[in-house]
Amino acid sequence: MPANRPTDTARRGSRALRRTITAAVVLPLLAFAATSCGYGSQAKDDPQNVAKGKPIDGLSDVKVGYFPNLTHGTALVGLEKGILQKELGGTQIKPSAFNAGPSEIEALVSKSIDIGFIGPSPAINGYTKSAGKGLRIISGSASGGVKLVVNPDKIQSVEDVKGKKIATPQLGNTQDVAFLNWIAEQGWKVDSQSGKGDVSVVRTDNKITPDAYKSGSVDGAWVPEPTASKLVAEGAKVLLDEKDLWPDKQFVITNVVVSQSFLKEHPKVVEAFLRGTVKTNAWIAKNPDAAKAAANDRLAQESGKALPAKVVDPAWKSIEFTDDPLAATLDTEARHAVKAGLLEKPDLHGIYDLELLNKVLQQESQPGVDDSGLGVN
Repeated sequence: MPANRPTDTARRGSRALRRTITAAVVLPLLAFAATSCGYGSQAKDDPQNVAKGKPIDGLSDVKVGYFPNLTHGTALVGLEKGILQKELGGTQIKPSAFNAGPSEIEALVSKSIDIGFIGPSPAINGYTKSAGKGLRIISGSASGGVKLVVNPDKIQSVEDVKGKKIATPQLGNTQDVAFLNWIAEQGWKVDSQSGKGDVSVVRTDNKITPDAYKSGSVDGAWVPEPTASKLVAEGAKVLLDEKDLWPDKQFVITNVVVSQSFLKEHPKVVEAFLRGTVKTNAWIAKNPDAAKAAANDRLAQESGKALPAKVVDPAWKSIEFTDDPLAATLDTEARHAVKAGLLEKPDLHGIYDLELLNKVLQQESQPGVDDSGLGVN
């Protein structure tokens, strides 16, 4: 993590990049990880998401990807409450749920979806793999929601992590790079590819991590919500909240991206969608308990089972929903990935296009956001 406090434009961003770049190395490994129905599972239609009125730009529908995760709460709440659909009028939202960032990026590149909620790492991956032509980040969505949780019988302090087995979601993903960087800051050595060294980094799918913890296969995990809170419910303790390592206690965990071709062809649709995300985040801020319930209701539709209160309550509290993509953090995260040997230094200039977002924010009497010099020329 950076030791020096950034400037106003840089400081909002010194947190996103650590989680952004690292998926560039894992796209080939994770391409198979799409959900069972094609690229993503088609979400169920409901009365609140029926298109009404005249289609924008004559476009009958817009295909939107997201994860059934609490860190994608803007999507969950916006769909569940019909806020996103209301702004799109007669242009019907066609939502698809994904289990892995690379599969969502593949869907975006292949035009199976037009807009997506996604973590910074796969967004960087898609941008760099397409030589800067595949996508743009057009908004933030969420910050925070990542913790190092540990078995308190084995680990009581930071020093106790040395020699233990700690899970991360997958090689080169956002949390994996953040943990590798933190390990390096402790002065410990770990081979980034094998995960072997002073700490054993065990790459484990978030769905499997709670069982791995219960069986004793891992002694803790550096994971996003709600996995962190699921582990706590199993008796783990929070040793470290990653937000405490960042200036202003913010770092991006979810962005909104769009296909560059779709942005060029249908800017009015994209603007309407962003108006929906901005209004959704504002509604979440004003109605935190109702928003948490709406997100959990949407998760229940996706998985068939809502999260219990002992998991959803602390998990939701640890996530901040924001329109700001915290762009300056991209550069920091890239350096961490490069330092870990998981990424060659990328050129991120042009990855952001925040013009429409700032237009919407101005219309909603909210302050604009900055691209930290990484916007389109």
